[in-house]
Amino acid sequence: MNAALFPELVVNGELVPHALVAAETQNQPAPKGKPGIAWRKAANAVAIRTLLLQEAHVQGVNTEPQELAPGRFETEEEALIRGLLDVAVEVTPPTEVEVEAEWKRDPSRFRAPPLWEVSHILCACDPRDEPAREVALQRAKSVAEQALGGASSFSALAARESDCGSKSSGGTLGQLGPGDTVPEFEAVLRRLGEGETTADPVLTRHGYHIIRMDAVAEGQILPFAAVKNKIMAAMEKRAWAEAAHRFTTSLVAKAEIEGADLSEI
Repeated sequence: MNAALFPELVVNGELVPHALVAAETQNQPAPKGKPGIAWRKAANAVAIRTLLLQEAHVQGVNTEPQELAPGRFETEEEALIRGLLDVAVEVTPPTEVEVEAEWKRDPSRFRAPPLWEVSHILCACDPRDEPAREVALQRAKSVAEQALGGASSFSALAARESDCGSKSSGGTLGQLGPGDTVPEFEAVLRRLGEGETTADPVLTRHGYHIIRMDAVAEGQILPFAAVKNKIMAAMEKRAWAEAAHRFTTSLVAKAEIEGADLSEI
């Protein structure tokens, strides 16, 4: 193994097995053909985890793994790190005055969900079937050209071309809100302006869609009382993350580390 690309990782005298760093590289993005970059990122991540585990043992942390989801539990290491941070990181909840000041900074950030009136034309296919997907795409491109060209009304096109049951009502889907449709479809709704039609077909699990935004009702700005608890929770979460980072940085500053560069964490 090339020692320059894959150096030994030693944290406070503890030699970390190469296998742990190698496993972590799967979670670290890096340019193709640049394994050294992925290794360095992984080494940094493993070094921090090792520091936290060492400190958990020093402080005598003893925490049982929690259930994260039905049948899925924390690892013992995850539980130890959580237990350590529970002990070491304390934050003071923001006051109501501070929370209201955050809201007043830009109340437009806190709105009720929007409503979209939408029509679409579906060229159905199974996206996993490549030949069928290609056929559906070509058909959808042709339909999109017709929709944008104005040679036929959108509702007439939908009634003639769509594979969705909404064809009987000219492709209209009525009013939709966040969460009412699949994520790929909703992502398009969030950026379409009123009266706009997608120039390129949109692929979802159902096939290719040509989508028209008939009308948009932007959510109203919510009063402070309606969002106070949400803002308070977000501010406390941000403060906790900042405090956890300061605690980790303090451990790094006192540590002796070889094979990782934590100078910019």
